[in-house]
Amino acid sequence: MYASIFRFEGQVSVFNYLKEDGSRGPNYRDMFPEPPPPGLVPNCAEGGVLGILPGIIGSMQATEVIKVITGVGEPLVGRLFLLDAATFQTRILKVNKNPNTKIEKLIDYEMFCGIAPKEAAAEADNVVKEVSVHELHDWVDKRQDFQLIDVREPFEYEIANLQGELIPLSSVINSADKIAKDKKVIIHCKSGARSAKAIQQLQEAYQFENLYNLKGGILAYAREIDHSIPTY
Repeated sequence: MYASIFRFEGQVSVFNYLKEDGSRGPNYRDMFPEPPPPGLVPNCAEGGVLGILPGIIGSMQATEVIKVITGVGEPLVGRLFLLDAATFQTRILKVNKNPNTKIEKLIDYEMFCGIAPKEAAAEADNVVKEVSVHELHDWVDKRQDFQLIDVREPFEYEIANLQGELIPLSSVINSADKIAKDKKVIIHCKSGARSAKAIQQLQEAYQFENLYNLKGGILAYAREIDHSIPTY
């Protein structure tokens, strides 16, 4: 019983359903054969989700559980239910089995999603240098020479920004030539997660040694320094 939420949108379906003839219904990889590029999809802390949406979609998911257990009704097999809570419009899309989809082994999902094991995560945290929002504010007041880079998405930048140079995380590796190596560079996002990932990628690929992550991101800056900055 599959369910997913993001911002105002929710999805529900039933995958790998065992039919009476012994065959299986479509699975997630029939719908999405390849995962998106790492770092492209923000997590809930970065992208946000309507607070009531987990309850709505979770109830629908529980309904599918009851239907499958009891055999009552028609489960969402081969169908993907979509809800847009902003407009309360719904759609149902058909999902077909892909005969070319073969699941022979599982990929390392933690590594793919950028979730390092605890030991590796601790080591990574040690090599990502940080500055606080108060330090950044002090650098601005003293007019220190540094570069400020924002790795969020353009729509986020339009909502609120710190006047940094916009280089989204998905393009940061290909934009390394825009990042200074002869002075301090502060990289920030909404909460500090994407910017830390950007720094790790740049350090691994190009051996940068002058990158600093803004601890807490623009949310911390709005909370502790400039209350006029809108949070989202």
